[in-house]
Amino acid sequence: MYDKLDPLLLSQLRLAIMSYLMVVREAEFNELKEKTEATAGNLSSQISKLQEAGYIEVHKSFRNNFPLTTCCITPAGVEAFERFYEALQGYFKGE
Repeated sequence: MYDKLDPLLLSQLRLAIMSYLMVVREAEFNELKEKTEATAGNLSSQISKLQEAGYIEVHKSFRNNFPLTTCCITPAGVEAFERFYEALQGYFKGE
């Protein structure tokens, strides 16, 4: 039988955010916006959902008197992404 896929990661934008953070581990909001080609509002909303799930941490600070938001993947986020990826591979293998 197929393993259940994490519904939080079935969103194209949330999956893109997590995929990018799996590689870089930490990214600024504008970097994520550029890489995912998302609007600021949609990206902010999806980041909040990932943060609520404990998949990422959000750090707010200032750089040159301008707000700076940085997102970091958490160990729980890495684990969730790896489970999702393994379950997805099972779908391709017919498991």
